[in-house]
Amino acid sequence: MRLRSLLPPLLLLPLLAGCQAVVLDPAGHVAAEQRDLLVLSVVLMLIIIIPVMALTVWFAWKYRASNKDARYEPDWDHSTHLELVIWAVPLLIIICLGAVTWAGTHLLDPYRPLDRISKDRAVSAEVRPLQVNVVALDWKWLFIYPEYGIATVNEMAVPVDRPVRFSLTSSSVMNAFYVPAMAGMIYAMPGMETKLHGVINAPGDYKGFSANYSGDGFSDMRFTFKGLSDQQFNAWIAQARQSGAVLDRVSYLELARPSEKTPVMRFANVQPHLWDQVVNMCVQPGKMCMGEMMAIDDRGGMGVEAIENTWPLESDEYRRRTEAVLGGPGRGYVMAICTPDDANAAAEGRARLELASLSAPAPSLARVQGLGLSRPTAPTPSALPGRSLIEQASDTPVPPASKGARS
Repeated sequence: MRLRSLLPPLLLLPLLAGCQAVVLDPAGHVAAEQRDLLVLSVVLMLIIIIPVMALTVWFAWKYRASNKDARYEPDWDHSTHLELVIWAVPLLIIICLGAVTWAGTHLLDPYRPLDRISKDRAVSAEVRPLQVNVVALDWKWLFIYPEYGIATVNEMAVPVDRPVRFSLTSSSVMNAFYVPAMAGMIYAMPGMETKLHGVINAPGDYKGFSANYSGDGFSDMRFTFKGLSDQQFNAWIAQARQSGAVLDRVSYLELARPSEKTPVMRFANVQPHLWDQVVNMCVQPGKMCMGEMMAIDDRGGMGVEAIENTWPLESDEYRRRTEAVLGGPGRGYVMAICTPDDANAAAEGRARLELASLSAPAPSLARVQGLGLSRPTAPTPSALPGRSLIEQASDTPVPPASKGARS
């Protein structure tokens, strides 16, 4: 009867063979260091946990009610040796855990650039990290490669044994970027830029996903992370450039709309400064960038214009976006003082005006006179002998003021 009750759990054990303990079997140096830190911490804690669990069972068995041979000491309340073991051993373990945690916190800081590709290989001085800009959208991942001018959705690839520097942000809500085989988890937040450094040491396809609940499509917010050789990575870049699609403001705003189970997408070209506009939350034309807003706040405000510098409190950001571009009912609002694009356009306009002014003919310095009229001349003293010009001017009759003229 007892064997029958244990049979169903035993039948489920083969199903565990399909599980991948990727956290304990990573493919990147940073993830391997995190794995070692986790294992060491667990072993240190087991030094206390295992004896306590064993002694709990031994005490329950030794001092059971049916054991009449066990010593009965109702007045016992202290033992110096026992107190020393109870307090000294956990204190030593806490000291060890604190030292390990402090060292791991600094050595495995996600913002810290890598100095080693693996335990036995240091990062060469001439190796430049691969820059990847990551945007957490609803509910998909956008990867921008500024070095190559391409972008992909729900798929990314990196060369094996080349350090990767991630810059991460979000379009709407806080999210978490996690590739367990490469490095630890890092948050992506709207209006902010976080950093992550990692490396992959073995070729293959790995899983990446969102580790922070962000809405209805959260469970399908996954992507494929490819570790490729240099030749395979160059071929992957070339494949993306053959797509012909362009990621600009319009296509990004369309891509940022919530969607689930989005297929892999590739963009052959990315509009310059798009990443800065995403981080500063001003991809929508005419919207004030976070950098501009903070600069205005740093100066103490922008004067009278700040009275109307208020964004309407609407829950539907896409309706706000439409009203900002096409105009809408109600009061107007100061959306931007000068965006970077406007500043560049104004500078180009001034340059064109300066060039035009240099090539234009010099203006005539001759006095302007009416059409068909001769140039007026002042009377000479010889015209009226014995009288000054002022005296002659005083004799000139003044015509009466016209009706309705202001005095």
